[in-house]
Amino acid sequence: MNLFDVYPLNDVTIVKAKGSYVWDEQGNQYLDLYGGHAVISIGHTHPHWVKRIEEQLEKIAFYSNSIKIPLQQELAKKLGEVSGKEDYQLFLCNSGAEANENALKLASFYNGRKKIIAFSKSFHGRTSLAVAATDNKNIVAPVNETDNVVFLPFNDEEALGAYFEQHGKEVSSVIVEGIQGVGGINVASESFLKTIRALCDKYGAVYIADSVQCGYGRSGKFFSHDFAGVNADIYTMAKGMGNGFPVAGIIIAPHIKPKHFQLGTTFGGNHLACAAALAVLEVIRGEKLMGNAVMVGKYLREELATMPELKNVRGRGLMIGFDVPEALGPLKKNLLANHKIFTGEAKPNVIRLLPSLALKKKDAEEFIEALKEEIAALHATA
Repeated sequence: MNLFDVYPLNDVTIVKAKGSYVWDEQGNQYLDLYGGHAVISIGHTHPHWVKRIEEQLEKIAFYSNSIKIPLQQELAKKLGEVSGKEDYQLFLCNSGAEANENALKLASFYNGRKKIIAFSKSFHGRTSLAVAATDNKNIVAPVNETDNVVFLPFNDEEALGAYFEQHGKEVSSVIVEGIQGVGGINVASESFLKTIRALCDKYGAVYIADSVQCGYGRSGKFFSHDFAGVNADIYTMAKGMGNGFPVAGIIIAPHIKPKHFQLGTTFGGNHLACAAALAVLEVIRGEKLMGNAVMVGKYLREELATMPELKNVRGRGLMIGFDVPEALGPLKKNLLANHKIFTGEAKPNVIRLLPSLALKKKDAEEFIEALKEEIAALHATA
């Protein structure tokens, strides 16, 4: 049997990882500024994370949600403390797409409506309703297409207000990333998020803060939406939540009341997933990683902004993007091939930095020096 070919792959096989570094089967060391797509939040194979999972594995790895699982309540308590959303309710699942599916479904249960507002360049997942709310026709199959989702321009308060004025009583939810990841590190303005909150309040719609990639401290605040100083009704999370262990969830404002059997999951909130997620929160708080994300992210953005070849440096914390001109097209590929540095991308011309929140300044300096060297080399051959 062959693997179903869904991604173009780098010709690298990683066999070992620690902190912000990974090693291939030949023993070559790479600096990881991609974090496995923003998943590695506290550093690869963090010893506390490993210990938490190993200790839990010796006890029980899995039983279904038909029993009480005290680890789930422990996780909810700690998540409330670290995020500052202690009066919210936690539903655990397995992936970011699943989190967004459940958020959109719960919103529709809550107000009995069908219309969803999403935004240009949004990415909310690859499953049924999540992909329908994703602005990429290449990954939306005919069966996913629905008139229930409308796409409006990102950060356009006037267009949002006009749509609500005409259709406000039909809108079930507004789903928005605080910082668009796959769309190219586009930061939602604080004014835009406040407008979403005000319009949802006025028309009885549900504000869903997609924090799958921009949450869990990556921006320097626990949720990047928090920069706007307003609360969403539902926050979705995954990626950095388990530091590589598959775990996701939504937290739900207290005015949305649960009913049995509206939501459900087989694997969500299993014992190992909770152990991994608890370890992540313990390390984020204990090692002050949100503060580190602010400090190292500021250094990176300031250094990147001094390079005239790079355009539109943007982001918050350790979620950073910049545009690469056509003359520097091979830059991402060359950073990997010549300097053993993993970075991310967004089509057509954006390099994304999504490292562990524990990235050290010396590692950031190593990247900046390599970047300068590679830009100079590309200029020399142009």
